[in-house]
Amino acid sequence: MNAYSKDLRLKVLSAIDRGIPRKEVSDLFGVSLSTIKRWLKRRRQTGDVNIRKIPGRPSVKGKALRQWLPSQLKSNPDLTLSEHCEAFEDETGMEVSEATMSRNIARLPGEWPLKKTRTAKPA
Repeated sequence: MNAYSKDLRLKVLSAIDRGIPRKEVSDLFGVSLSTIKRWLKRRRQTGDVNIRKIPGRPSVKGKALRQWLPSQLKSNPDLTLSEHCEAFEDETGMEVSEATMSRNIARLPGEWPLKKTRTAKPA
């Protein structure tokens, strides 16, 4: 899930500062009461409500997959997800699930075909 924009955070806190009840602000901006409380606490402690980085180390497989995937899709557009997973494992030694492969294909810029080319069935 993506973080709320800084602009929205400032608008919500500005409304609170003007005296509008938290429940009304929550309903108006579609932000939970606990989120408003967290933003107020952060502003009180740090003086700002900047978006923080999500903790944790970056995915090793994810970075390798994002670098490998565009050329793989250009050279082999008709492979299934499981075949792409097998090819990735063969080349890198790292195993990824079909769900991970699907998510990473969807995140790529541009259009990637969802339907595979039909091949002629032998008679």
